[in-house]
Amino acid sequence: MTWTADEAKALSASILSYAKAEECDVSLASTRSANTRFASGEVTTSGSTRDIAITITSRGGGRSGSVTLNETDPEALRQGVARSEELMALAPVDPEFVPGLGPQQYPAVDAWNDATAGAGAAERLGAVREALETARAKQLDTSGFCETILTWSAIASRKELFGYHRASDVTFSTTMRTADGTGSGWAGMGSPRLTDIRAKEISAKAARKAASSAKPADLEPGRYTVILEPRALADLLGNLGFSLSMRAADEGRSYFSKQGGGTRVGEKIFGDAITLASDPFDARVPGRPWAGGGGGGFGFGGGGGGFTGLPARRVVWIDKGVLRNLSMDRYWASRTEREPVPYSGNLVMEGGSGSVDDLIKGTERGLLVTRFWYIRVVNPQSLQVTGLTRDGVWLVENGKVSRPVNNFRFNESPARLLQNVEALSAAVSTGTMVVPGIRARDFNFSSKSDAV
Repeated sequence: MTWTADEAKALSASILSYAKAEECDVSLASTRSANTRFASGEVTTSGSTRDIAITITSRGGGRSGSVTLNETDPEALRQGVARSEELMALAPVDPEFVPGLGPQQYPAVDAWNDATAGAGAAERLGAVREALETARAKQLDTSGFCETILTWSAIASRKELFGYHRASDVTFSTTMRTADGTGSGWAGMGSPRLTDIRAKEISAKAARKAASSAKPADLEPGRYTVILEPRALADLLGNLGFSLSMRAADEGRSYFSKQGGGTRVGEKIFGDAITLASDPFDARVPGRPWAGGGGGGFGFGGGGGGFTGLPARRVVWIDKGVLRNLSMDRYWASRTEREPVPYSGNLVMEGGSGSVDDLIKGTERGLLVTRFWYIRVVNPQSLQVTGLTRDGVWLVENGKVSRPVNNFRFNESPARLLQNVEALSAAVSTGTMVVPGIRARDFNFSSKSDAV
């Protein structure tokens, strides 16, 4: 099932008509996804799924109760509202409860593409064919995934709030490996637009990485200058994004807390080259008109204090190295007598010029990293994380890639990484972020890894 704005508004109004609680929120989400998966030189699966999720949250007297269902039968919806009210009555009073949002002016966010929405198995097969034919020509094994995702979402409340949005997204990635299993290469991208997916270029890049990473030389762990490709940097910055919280900083639980109390807002933390923002209007990684997710009480995170449902806007977090903003939900803003600052979900980092190859040319000795995986938080207050490299690591000497080396486990903080930046390439979309490649000194690789 999909909804136009008028249909979503009518359905929301129907659900809200059953409500007896002081406040009631409705979140509608419809998803239609289709994919083609390939491995061992052929297509292995191709399928599609459709689903809807309707979340109803009743709130009053400092309590809240939520129910999620996946049907639109009027009786089921009536029972869903009644059940959410029963749960509300049973819930303890939330000490962080705040009143619901009234009508909001949501901005227009263009995240829809007709070509992506109309793409079927035949259109996905074109990208898949590029990977399969490239792998056969290079005598490599390949696997990968091509998927389109279409979403229709809406939020509404008894306080006459209403918002509607639709979005399209397509992702394509492939991993290629050498016949002896010692070399692995990955490449991929995502976009709202199917025409942005450069399948031939992606496949060729994965093939080059697989061949050039085979039979890696043994290299000891330690601190190295690193050249991180955009995907590798995006893998690390996700943890930084989650840490941009004013409350955590105020309470002394964050890297952005000041010793002795207060926050580091206004302090120069990184070098002049670092500017980081959230921008739902960036056409490369568009967001939604409202901040946050749709479930669990769209405007109120759990019981009452979230920033979800606030109009999305561009927010600069780091401006030329200076911490300018931290996200702040409605509860904490009320308690501290400040304005809420929504976190709109994506991250856009300004880059430099040139390519990753240019970063390599300027490196006397260092390691080139394709991407990271299995990243876990070690210390939230320093932002230290640990994880593994994968799909290709190379030693760079005198401005050239000299040889492939083994994979590593790393223990490092993305904040420290940004403090040690030497150069940036041009920023590109990774599908969820816009980031450059980066060269930074003194990155800590703590041990070797047997992964390929």
